[in-house]
Amino acid sequence: MMTWAYVALGGAIGSVFRYLMQTLIGQYAGVDFPYGTLIVNITGSVLMGIFIGSMARMLPQHAQELRLLIAVGILGGYTTFSSFSLDAITLLEEGKFMAMSVYVVSSVVLSLAGLYAGLRLMRMFA
Repeated sequence: MMTWAYVALGGAIGSVFRYLMQTLIGQYAGVDFPYGTLIVNITGSVLMGIFIGSMARMLPQHAQELRLLIAVGILGGYTTFSSFSLDAITLLEEGKFMAMSVYVVSSVVLSLAGLYAGLRLMRMFA
């Protein structure tokens, strides 16, 4: 099977789970604070750690399709924050503390700046 199909299938599943989780949390916790996104980011990161740790211990190296389906597809669709967290921790475990710090700070700051710039740009034409 083409590898992109595993990612696409998993992404669809993960996106639906994210929507359901955020909707459910919003109904109980309210929408004054983004609890849904916060909880999705945290649970997605925990699940990514469990999955990647399990793969390293239990699954053969050729289990690429399963990694694509679950880590890239389902968890990536559920929250890209889990992928961000995995990348940051991988850099840290490799002893690349400066690279990890630059990655974390630049990801957050530049993503916020990018979103702000996009909003400002679109508001100029509204």
